[in-house]
Amino acid sequence: MRYVIAILSLVAVLATLAGVKASQISMLIGAGKAMKKAGPPPEVVSTATVDKQTWEGTLTAVGSVVAAKGVELSNDAAGVVTRLYFESGAAVKQGQVLVELDANVERAQLASVRARKNLADTSLQRTRALVNSGSIAPAQLDTDESSLKSLSADESAIGAQIGRKVIRAPFSGRLGIRAVNLGQYLAPGTTITVLEAIQTVYVDFTLPQQKIGDLKVGMQVRASEPSHSATLAEGTISAIEPAVDTVTRTVKVRASLPNKDEKLRSGMFVKVDVVLPEQQALVVIPATAVVHATFGDSVFCVDDKPAVSPTDKPTKIARQQFVKLGDSKGDFVSVLAGLTPGQQVVSAGAFKLRNGSSLVINDEIKLDPKLSPHPDNR
Repeated sequence: MRYVIAILSLVAVLATLAGVKASQISMLIGAGKAMKKAGPPPEVVSTATVDKQTWEGTLTAVGSVVAAKGVELSNDAAGVVTRLYFESGAAVKQGQVLVELDANVERAQLASVRARKNLADTSLQRTRALVNSGSIAPAQLDTDESSLKSLSADESAIGAQIGRKVIRAPFSGRLGIRAVNLGQYLAPGTTITVLEAIQTVYVDFTLPQQKIGDLKVGMQVRASEPSHSATLAEGTISAIEPAVDTVTRTVKVRASLPNKDEKLRSGMFVKVDVVLPEQQALVVIPATAVVHATFGDSVFCVDDKPAVSPTDKPTKIARQQFVKLGDSKGDFVSVLAGLTPGQQVVSAGAFKLRNGSSLVINDEIKLDPKLSPHPDNR
């Protein structure tokens, strides 16, 4: 009898435990069904409104800065450096003396020629007086005049030799690093320094052959740093290559830009924008709203979730919309197809969304896209 009571008690305990476990499993199943019906939790995002802006048409390229005038200064005649009148990196004027070479021998020769020339001139004056009085033959006058002319030519030749010993700046500009020193012997053609004009520079760049019809001499050009959009200088197109490169199928263009602040140096790599005369009205969105993928670019539009019953609270959902993008400018990108002005799109947090995701909009910390951003240099 005792065994029967113990067995019945054990069965009762097991039945109670089974009932509790069944109740727990039932509750979990019900919670799972409720969560499945409710869907995933909403994602917190920031939004932006599709806008319509008027942009100026531009042709963008990359170019290299070229000096409008640039030479390697060298000596024409051999000699020893006796005077240096410049320092490395100095700004000079046209005709300014930079270097003098030893010309003592030439100056002595010049003094000798001038003395003989003075004597020849005096003799010529006497000969003319004697010829006029008939004391000597006119042939002597011709000889004295020829002698004077010969000595004048010798004087000019020696003066030119002395001038070749003086190196002057051929135009105004800025000098490079000095490559010679006092007392140094210079063979003909030795590089002394580099001189480049600084008031105006050229920027050479290329554009595809399809853009030739849009180019004209005199069009406005802006040069800026590739890393940011701050304009360094503005100028105009000064020349367009008449032939198209047969390898790259591009045309070479040269722009002339003022450089009073010396922000542009020859050899620099710059971004070039050719400003077209017409302006375009474009639909634009922040570039952060675009989700790039191999199958196409898309954005997530913010739509109202349809209410199933009158008691449902209004909620927002994400709808994936494929778009065709155009040019970009600053923090914005133009949309050629897929969106209309006034629509609301996700501007931050789009990477974590899928079509139909529930949304919680938080625009307290909102992005501030600009056409000409100037981020702090940190």
